[in-house]
Amino acid sequence: MVESWSFLDTVESNFRPLVVIELAKGTKEETIEWFTKRIVDKKANGGAQLLIKPLVMENGVENIYLVGASHLRLLLGAETVGLVKECSDNSMRTFTYSSRKTFKDFADDNHNFLTMAECQYIIKHELENLRAKNEKMIPGYPQAKLYPGKSIVRRLLTSGILVQIFPLHDREELKKLRQSWYGRVKVGYQPLDDIRCYFGETIALYFGFLEYFTFALIPMAVIGIPYYVFAWEDYDKYVMFATFNLLWSTVILEVWKRICAILTYHWGTLLMKRQFEEPRPGFHGVLGINPVTGREEPVYSSIKRQLRIYLVSLPFVCLCLYFSLYVMMIYFDLEQWALDYHKENESNFSSLMLYVPSIIYAVVIEIMNRIYRYAAEFLTSWENHRLESSYQNHLILKVLVFNFLNCFASLFYIAFVLFDMKLLRQSLATLLITSQILNQFAESLLPYWLQKRYNRRMRKRVCSQKTDMDLSLAEQVNMEKEMGTYLGTFDDYLELFLQFGYVSLFSCVYPLAAVFAVLNNVTEIYSDALKMCRVYKRPFAEPTANIGVWQLAFETMSVISVVTNCILIGMSPQVDALFPDSKMDLVLTVALVEHLLLAVKFIMAFVIPDKPRDIQMKLAKLEFESLEALKQQQMKLAAESLKE
Repeated sequence: MVESWSFLDTVESNFRPLVVIELAKGTKEETIEWFTKRIVDKKANGGAQLLIKPLVMENGVENIYLVGASHLRLLLGAETVGLVKECSDNSMRTFTYSSRKTFKDFADDNHNFLTMAECQYIIKHELENLRAKNEKMIPGYPQAKLYPGKSIVRRLLTSGILVQIFPLHDREELKKLRQSWYGRVKVGYQPLDDIRCYFGETIALYFGFLEYFTFALIPMAVIGIPYYVFAWEDYDKYVMFATFNLLWSTVILEVWKRICAILTYHWGTLLMKRQFEEPRPGFHGVLGINPVTGREEPVYSSIKRQLRIYLVSLPFVCLCLYFSLYVMMIYFDLEQWALDYHKENESNFSSLMLYVPSIIYAVVIEIMNRIYRYAAEFLTSWENHRLESSYQNHLILKVLVFNFLNCFASLFYIAFVLFDMKLLRQSLATLLITSQILNQFAESLLPYWLQKRYNRRMRKRVCSQKTDMDLSLAEQVNMEKEMGTYLGTFDDYLELFLQFGYVSLFSCVYPLAAVFAVLNNVTEIYSDALKMCRVYKRPFAEPTANIGVWQLAFETMSVISVVTNCILIGMSPQVDALFPDSKMDLVLTVALVEHLLLAVKFIMAFVIPDKPRDIQMKLAKLEFESLEALKQQQMKLAAESLKE
């Protein structure tokens, strides 16, 4: 880099607010002065070298600040975070300020070279990397201890001095995105590139996966309809359907890897280098030295963490699983009561009563899942994981295990203990449809209605004070800071994971599962788009190269579906009739077929490359050029040392 951070000016005439910082009301002046000074200070002095302005609200309170940056500062920040941009020769390369002229659409006066989401991500990165130097505490708050290298923003958050940091919406761009995304009902692809430019790669990749998964379900839905219409009670004819399902579940996950690679290469995140992970905000311990970085930071014994996991968290999860099974047995008692009631009365009302236990159980499952989620988050935080990735992995494992048992245990019990295929079909249909309705209501419709009520009250207050209907910046910030916070794609992927289980585990019993999944996902695309644009605050963009641990979760579910469908096929009368003398031969044959199908599944996963050939070649070429550049640099340094 030819230029250094010292030449940047911290004052820019065209200040563009990108990020909002809300401090707690009554924050001491010396704290505000110290924090804002660190934000605008030069990098050489340990500052972020950003721009910051106070936003005076109608009540005169100055606890909200707007953060921006000069165009030059953002370009240098893009190099710091390792953003990958498209070059003039259509290749993707890590952006450097010294080679900025080689990148496509770059011009010194083009302030749109970096998307607004990228600019906000850069500012977030710089704020999070504001670190204490020699301070022992936050000025004005002696109880908020600091030590060299500690993230200032994280300490302010954990101390309650900093309420929240969030990126501002761009009202004009958001309006355009809403119109192209869900403004009108249409058959077509989502504007994933526009979603990525506005919300970042993580959210765009989720909507890409949702769209892909919906299209992938269509063949299953098309094939399932005739099976439902013409062969409802003839389970023997579902053998071919189940076999197709097994191959389908493998192919779609492998093809998704290729599509994911294409998307993330085009977006540049496939090439981004993984950054060294810092301790997560909630991590605590005694002050020590990190042996890798040499910096002072909290140190916590891994033995204590393991004791907490195995002596507290694991027994608690097992207790929750037992409670889930206990509730399941109550559900079967209700099913038996409804069946006895129907036998005694034989009326239309009694026929409807047959579905009531399943509906009640589906509602209880959703309530238990949500309560357990809070307990799992508390336990995982209490385990005190140092890294965010470790925290997320342990949280996902806890939630997936409980949700899998809670949602599917009754279906396994009906299929392999009661051997009641009619009840299995009824329960599967009721659980699937009820859970979809509840999720749509709880995740999108209810938050949207509540937010719309709040916005209506805000607009009435604005109209009573001003004749201009356009929102000022202060009113926009005041409205957005009260909006809900989007907590990430965890719940969205979890919903798709459970849906994938309903479709794949017992497909030969209820072929219409894929049809209802398609209908739900079509509405899910619109409802999720609505909540991202209208209900929640704009989340910070987070670069990602794939869907992470969820890929493994879906692949594990597809393996389990091979086993369940093979057993269901082996239980069919037609297959059972082939082994009239020896049930052991039937069991061995089913096990052999199951192993063969698993072998075919793993062979297909191995044969289908995760990345298309052209992307593999481009990545190899970039790696070769990087090695050559490094070699040239080493030779140059060696030549200079010989001259000396």
